[in-house]
Amino acid sequence: MRKVFLIVAAVTLTLVAGVAQAADKLKIGVLATLEGTYTVLGEDGIRGFKTALGQFKSMAGGREIEVIIGSTDASPDSAVRAARKLVEQDKVDIIIGPLSGSEGIAIKNYAKTQPQVTFINGSSGAQETTFVEPADNFFRFNMDGAQWSAGLGNYVFNEKGYKTVATVGEDYSFIYTQVYGFALEFCQAGGQITERFWVPLGTKDFASIIAALPDDVDAIYLGLGGGDAVNFLNQYLQAGGEANLIGGTIMVDGTVLNSKGKAKEVLAGTPASGPQADTWDDPKWQAYVKAYQDAFPPDQRFPSPSLLATGYYNAATAAFTVLNDIGGDLSDGHAKFRAGLTALELDAPNGKITLDGNRQAIGTNFVTEVVKGADGNLANQLVKIVPNVNQTMGMDPAVFKGIGVPGREVPVCKAKY
Repeated sequence: MRKVFLIVAAVTLTLVAGVAQAADKLKIGVLATLEGTYTVLGEDGIRGFKTALGQFKSMAGGREIEVIIGSTDASPDSAVRAARKLVEQDKVDIIIGPLSGSEGIAIKNYAKTQPQVTFINGSSGAQETTFVEPADNFFRFNMDGAQWSAGLGNYVFNEKGYKTVATVGEDYSFIYTQVYGFALEFCQAGGQITERFWVPLGTKDFASIIAALPDDVDAIYLGLGGGDAVNFLNQYLQAGGEANLIGGTIMVDGTVLNSKGKAKEVLAGTPASGPQADTWDDPKWQAYVKAYQDAFPPDQRFPSPSLLATGYYNAATAAFTVLNDIGGDLSDGHAKFRAGLTALELDAPNGKITLDGNRQAIGTNFVTEVVKGADGNLANQLVKIVPNVNQTMGMDPAVFKGIGVPGREVPVCKAKY
């Protein structure tokens, strides 16, 4: 009788434990720039995450999702502080983020000290995050800044006729990576970059930079974003600037094109490139745009999701999809979860995404031009689609690695690498 009782008790405890485990919430931390010059970008990144969360009804793998948001200001220190709080105090299972380039490098390094947590990038795009000493528990479903430049150098050289260019960029890792990707293609096509100007993130006064811009180039490449982009455009317009412009990815993103004031209209006709095109007529893209629009009142969102929203949407969708596939099993150091992420072919709204051996996205890039729509809003009009862009930009990996890590003067502009 005692034996039967013990067996019944054991079964009962097992069932109770199973019910308790099933009832445990899945704790997900989200890092976004909700302070500083990139605040608007971070806010739309959160909207993209929430769009995905709504589509999955705040459930994944049979567990309710509890979301804890960590605010950063685009600096590496702020990102690590926020991540430490999420991991060490809030005890999250998964982190989605960060948003900005140098934050990504810092979080990659922090991830190595927290092997029990899986990190999925939000939208940060510095090349080093996954290309240099990657972390086994850090996954990136967005392309990096160089990949986001694919197609642009050839387009402005061959189609726009720009042979000489000067660049202006924020002095940090993501914009180094953006200029790197642009320069590789533009210079190999035969173009020349005559000068490179770098400004601190959060610059308010661009007067000296605008005054120093050369008159003897065909165009100016602008690698700015958020408040920096808006400040530059306002001051450039006041100074009577009339040069041809080329846009870095976040220079012409919806976060800038939908900013207040008239200065943004200087960007009309500007060629650029990035992971999406507002006017793309693909049904999956259009369905995603509608889902984003339906999720928020018009006065609390952009007319169309920014690339930050799309990055966070894709990261969350990847996580939730795999969690459903494995029944929420995060045992054995997230072994099934990480294997699922590694093998996933994400049918994303901006094109299919797979991961390489460094858990870095291979995806689709879009060459665009800024146009003014019938509704009066500026948008990125599709010019060309560039499929299957990998992190070495189609180059031999050894040759690509030999070029060096993106920096103020890397790569050197030359016709053959």
